Order: sequence, then C-alpha cells, then structure tokens
Amino acid sequence: MWNHHENFLAVKLHGGIIACSLLEYSVMIHLKSTREIESMKGASKIVAEILLELRENIREGATTADMDRIAEDLTLKKKAKPAFKGYRGFPASLCISVNEEFVHGIPSTKRVLKSGDIVGLDFGVIYDGYYGDSAMTVPIGQISPEVEHLLRVTEQCLYKAIEQAVPGNYISDISGAVQKLAEANNYGIVREFCGHGIGRSLHEDPPVLNYVQNGKGPKIKQGLVLAIEPMINLGSDKVRVLEDGWTVITADGRPSAHFEHTVAVTPDGPMILTKV
Repeated sequence: MWNHHENFLAVKLHGGIIACSLLEYSVMIHLKSTREIESMKGASKIVAEILLELRENIREGATTADMDRIAEDLTLKKKAKPAFKGYRGFPASLCISVNEEFVHGIPSTKRVLKSGDIVGLDFGVIYDGYYGDSAMTVPIGQISPEVEHLLRVTEQCLYKAIEQAVPGNYISDISGAVQKLAEANNYGIVREFCGHGIGRSLHEDPPVLNYVQNGKGPKIKQGLVLAIEPMINLGSDKVRVLEDGWTVITADGRPSAHFEHTVAVTPDGPMILTKV
C-alpha cells in the first residue's frame, strides 16, 4: 500500500475500518489524465443521482435497510457495481449512520428512522473500472437549530476545502480550510478518519485530513482526484468503534455530520464530479 520512507498520514485497516494514523510512509500518487477524469465522471454521476434519490425517499418510518435496498437496486439498474459491498468485508451497499454514528453504519431492518434524526448517507459505485464516492447528512423532519447549524457548517467546510484543491496548493491547505471553519464554531474535528485519493481504487494516496498536522503534505497538481470529506462533531472530537467492527460513533454521544465529494484538480480549478 505504502512504502516506509517518511512521516505522513496514511490510510490503514483497523478492525475493518479505514482509518488515518501517523505512520512512516511515502505517498504514491497517481495523477489522472483528461480521459481518466472523463471516465470517473460516469461513476461519480451515478453516485450523485442515487444520493439525490435517497434524499428524496428518506422519511420517518423507513428503515436503514430500506435505504440500502434502494441504493443497490438503482446501482444495478444503472449497470454499475456497489463500491462498498464486500469491501474489506463490509456487508452492505450503503453506509448509513444515524445521529451520533458518523461513518460506516450498517443498514438494518431494525433501525427505524424518526423525526429529529440526522442520517449520514455515504455511497460509492464502480463504473467502467473507476470509483465514485460521495456523502451527505440529511435531516428527518424537524431537527433542533443547534443540529441544523452543525449540518450547515459541515457542508460549508466541504466547499471551503474544495476551493483549495487547485494546482500549486498543498493537501494541508485543504485540511486547514476545514479546521479553520470547524474550530471557529467550536466543533470537534474527527481525527481518526479522513478523505483520500480515488480512481481505479476506492482508497488511493494521498490521505486528506480535516485538520493540519505535520508539514504541508503533497503538493496539489493537475490530474489529482480526491474524495474530500469533513466529519465534524457537535461535541468532542473523540470517537469509538462499536462491537460490529464497523460503526463509528462519537464518544460523548452527541450528533456528527459528514459531507463528501469526489473532486478533480484541473487547470481551471476544482471540478466536483459528484455534483449533478
């Protein structure tokens, strides 16, 4: 995955979870050609369309398994393949995380959504040999102003980060944009999980943190394609993994929000591939 060489943040497998940790690694970045980015648009467009369909269908009384079934059925109708199902053993097509769950929630027929919930929908497909990956957090019915503000700021963090995905900047500029806005609102920034490069593999170099750690990280160049994904908590930044080995929740039980886009770096600026 990575060669031992220098200090950098890398993606590793931890109890079935893809997590970010400080290890001795050098990054191996594959810059995409214009043709490859065009191919990635196909996968990304499917992801965007299905997430919009999920957002329109999600409602009080539905189960998280209902949402997974919709996502998988639509994926197959579009001649694509669910990216997450079977990946490192994940059992479903959709990661669906409710309230204090912020990533890798497993769909269940027993988990019934109710008014006041916030639901993270994290979804990806493989199409024409390439991956697309995106996420959004949506409210069910009426949510508190406090939680509504969390969702709004987290989505703003995503777009502030995307603005920094231009040639000549560094990965740390993306990370710093998220950190600045989140900390200005006194939110906890998830540090164990991060964004990533994406292409013919779901997780490629470089890791994309939501805070600045050591150094600037790699320089951003034309052809880099990233899955940028702020994960922001209403309370503490501390998290823990549940016994299922996948679902990650906030340690203090307070809500968390997650937004993500697949973004290509072009000479004309960032191109959001997972935006209809």
